[in-house]
Amino acid sequence: MAEIFLYYAYIFLRIYFYIMIIYIILSWTPLVNSRFYQVLRAIVDPYLGIFRGWFILGSMDFTPIIGLLLYRFLLIMIERVLIV
Repeated sequence: MAEIFLYYAYIFLRIYFYIMIIYIILSWTPLVNSRFYQVLRAIVDPYLGIFRGWFILGSMDFTPIIGLLLYRFLLIMIERVLIV
């Protein structure tokens, strides 16, 4: 039962990871003013907002990358539990 829950949690977390990547890529485009981008921002900000402003060089904020790396590390740990 716990493995099934962990599997579905992993799928959900993986989808959320891809949503964060789409959000970050769109932040470099003029689509930041679109409604779609605002919806993505509402979904992603609860996690990435934790890291906002930690690592800024010039006008570039690199903290989403740190957030993604930590998130990916979590996904790798869950994958290892599911495989064993």
